[in-house]
Amino acid sequence: MSQRTVMDSGDISRSITRMAHEILERNHGAESVILLGIPSRGVPIAQRLSDAIEKASGERVPVGALDVTMYRDDLRRNPTRAPSPTRIPEDGIDDKIIVLVDDVFFSGRTIRAALDALTNIGRPTAVQLAVLADRGHRELPIRADYVGKNLPTARAERVFVRLSEVDDFEGVIIEDAR
Repeated sequence: MSQRTVMDSGDISRSITRMAHEILERNHGAESVILLGIPSRGVPIAQRLSDAIEKASGERVPVGALDVTMYRDDLRRNPTRAPSPTRIPEDGIDDKIIVLVDDVFFSGRTIRAALDALTNIGRPTAVQLAVLADRGHRELPIRADYVGKNLPTARAERVFVRLSEVDDFEGVIIEDAR
């Protein structure tokens, strides 16, 4: 198997800063925005986005975590997935702009599960999607609103995001499984 690093820590930092500015611009500030990270690496990315938004605007954006495990359509094939806690900001999500945050955007099935999970929690004004890496190969008609980096990949390749909060290395790696 061959591996190549396509984003280092500097690239990740710059992408998050750019996405934070795009979120602020599109939503005319951060007043109604809530960031919900999808475990595991979407949560620290959401926290980093919140920090970057605060640095740029002075406004602190609430961050939560949205576990989608029980909403996935592949549980029969992969039953070993352990649920993570869902943490919703104290004021809830009703009438808020929710930005779902994930590390790698692939088929769209994780985001479909996240949308299903959100319907059980509340009714946001809008739902947007921020991803660090978009590798294509969509199976559902879902697109990201904010993308750190588009990574054209072959289906046989795998994309791994590594973050210092979770891993001992920081970067985005493409691994060729052929």
